[in-house]
Amino acid sequence: MGGPVAVTEVLGLIPARGGSKGIPRKNVADLGGRPLLAYTCEAALASSTLTRTVLSTDDGAIADLGRACGVEAPFLRPAGLSADETPMIDVVRHALRALEQAEGYRPDVLVLLQPTSPLRRARHIDDAVDLLCASGADSVVTVVPVPHRYSPTSVMRLVEGRLVAFAEGPAPARRQDKPRLYARNGPAVLAVKRSVVLDQASLYGDDCRPLVMDAESSVDVDEPADLAYAEHLLERRGALPTESDRVVAGGLS
Repeated sequence: MGGPVAVTEVLGLIPARGGSKGIPRKNVADLGGRPLLAYTCEAALASSTLTRTVLSTDDGAIADLGRACGVEAPFLRPAGLSADETPMIDVVRHALRALEQAEGYRPDVLVLLQPTSPLRRARHIDDAVDLLCASGADSVVTVVPVPHRYSPTSVMRLVEGRLVAFAEGPAPARRQDKPRLYARNGPAVLAVKRSVVLDQASLYGDDCRPLVMDAESSVDVDEPADLAYAEHLLERRGALPTESDRVVAGGLS
């Protein structure tokens, strides 16, 4: 088990390719008058632990948008690393190697920030990095509690037209008796040591710690209905942009 580690360079990496099936050009889709990508850029720039934030994209227009939002876009990702089936580990390794080859830049920790988590806040980023440093773990990933109705003890499967319990054994009837489970929420934040990514070809390593987020902050935009729900939550939070922000965003997207 690891102990506290000293960290000086923490790279925030925002992966935002141009293609998407659920929502065309999802990363620049309108969310309350701003591109979806802008919310993640804003959270990254407000973080007190990130020392640098870089955008990884294959799309020149998205690179320009990222720069307009205040983050760096020093390279374009190859098309071969921008397909639906491209593993995220390959995207992250490419970014680390591209920065090292071009600049000699070697961060201690990489923080992966998916643009599809617009309600994640800067404090979630900072809490993940702080936990990684304090614990000495290989990685910290944000998770959300799984509602008790989706517990394996509550889930059913269909066999020849009949409902059958998914899990063997007696099923607890009371919510309090069901196991407490967690699911990765995107993830909204994944903080991982650089050595784990490059030496182990892993985003998690052997020692992965959880940072629990609430359900609302964990919204992951995948379908048009998710955009509508995220906008509702942002409006309730009072976090939608002003009219002047909307004009700027409209020109960018």
